[in-house]
Amino acid sequence: MGLTSSLSIATSGLNAIEYQLAVTSENVSNSGTTGYVRENATVTMAVAGNVGAGVKIGRTALNVNTALQSALYSQNAQVASLTATSNSLAPLSSIQGSTSSDSGSTDTLSDELGNVQNALTSLTATPLQSASQSLVISSAQSLTSTIHTLAATYTDQRQAAEDNTVATVSSINSGLTQIGQLSTQIMKLQALGSDTANLENQRLEVMSNLSSDLSVTFSETSNGDMIVRTADGTELPTRPDQIGQSNSTVTLPSSTWPLSTSDATVTSAMYYKAGDTNAQIPGIMLAGKDITSHLTGGTLGANITLRDVTYPKMQAQLDSFSYTLASRFNNAGLPLFTDGTGAVPLASATVPLSDPTTTQETPNGLVGLSSTIAVSSSYANAPSSLTTNGDVTTITAVLGTAFGTSSDDVSGSDGSLAAPSTGLGPTGSLSTGYSGAQGLVALATALTSDQGATIGQASDDLTSVTSVQTTLQTAVSNASGVDVNNEMANVVALQNAYAANAKVVTAVQSMFSALLNAID
Repeated sequence: MGLTSSLSIATSGLNAIEYQLAVTSENVSNSGTTGYVRENATVTMAVAGNVGAGVKIGRTALNVNTALQSALYSQNAQVASLTATSNSLAPLSSIQGSTSSDSGSTDTLSDELGNVQNALTSLTATPLQSASQSLVISSAQSLTSTIHTLAATYTDQRQAAEDNTVATVSSINSGLTQIGQLSTQIMKLQALGSDTANLENQRLEVMSNLSSDLSVTFSETSNGDMIVRTADGTELPTRPDQIGQSNSTVTLPSSTWPLSTSDATVTSAMYYKAGDTNAQIPGIMLAGKDITSHLTGGTLGANITLRDVTYPKMQAQLDSFSYTLASRFNNAGLPLFTDGTGAVPLASATVPLSDPTTTQETPNGLVGLSSTIAVSSSYANAPSSLTTNGDVTTITAVLGTAFGTSSDDVSGSDGSLAAPSTGLGPTGSLSTGYSGAQGLVALATALTSDQGATIGQASDDLTSVTSVQTTLQTAVSNASGVDVNNEMANVVALQNAYAANAKVVTAVQSMFSALLNAID
């Protein structure tokens, strides 16, 4: 082997070691970056004429375990979804109370209803005492106040879900178009044979963040592009050219493309329904097509479900209870509870309206009744009218039938006294999920229990999926993450190799000098 060949081999070794040190430095500096994948330096033997000629530097590769990465993205979406759900339901949990006998709660709907029942019972013993009469009114007002608080919480949290939906769509757009921008750079560099590892890592970091907003999967094409899809396979473009449009139409990254939606001030009578021109809550559009139903999981999927399913059902349950409360008291001869107009809700309010362009909004319908139900001003202004001249006949009838549990009391001969359990909500498509043929206290308990189960299930599921996420994060870290100790050990080995190659270079230089001096 000649001196020139030895110098070339040693020099290529020094260049390769510098490259490997740069990659190692990149790994160590990003060891704490979420979604970062360890980069591997590619160094291969250089051969000239079947003779070793040193080493050559290749393209830096990412140490990606695609299966584990995809599983983690899926788990990220589940954790983010349940986190958003639990956080949204937390305010309701604090005011809903618990039906558990050992909870210590005294302000559940059934507790408040029980207070009204107790006050009426006391009134039968002392019908002419103003204190007993006023206690019935104050207990009834406390009950309607609790109903109003629950209804307001549903509306507030539903509005928050709508606001979060709009904000998350913006976040998703930013993530998608960042991926598109990075992919453009990656494709150009790969076409030139240049290194793209850092850009690919940046793209994976964006994907990691995106996976918390929405359930997504990804695949890479042979030219370095990335295709992003929803959980059901719907493709989400990252650049206009992916859907046949000119890239000049959008400046990347963008928070307003490719998905679009708009704000809405949500009321109990409003709803979202794909293809329904009367729906007041806008869908999420992609290239003019409503794809809301395809956007599941993550923060976005959770907020869509909260807005369109969870809180409307809870509202329907409370509206049904409010109607039944007023209806059964009125049927017993005591119109103590009224709607927003001061009238007792009519039986027709429970029937879905035949005109699809009109919602069943109170006072002509059931939707929103829980926000307006009130104690009749006639009794509130004159509590003595509850037991005129000490007559407790009506009060006794209320205790016996309005609070009764027999089939006649909870259904009536024509079924009109049963709590509405289906055909609820502004579209008449919601149901309470439990029988309406129950006593008032049982209905209040069923409502609280059903909603409490929703809250508890979200909390329990969050604990479970977070545990799985932690396990997957560990597995991904072991397979693709950066072990700083190993990287530092590599640094030491590379430094030793650098020193060895440097000695070869020095030795060759000395031999060249000796040869030149000999010639002189």
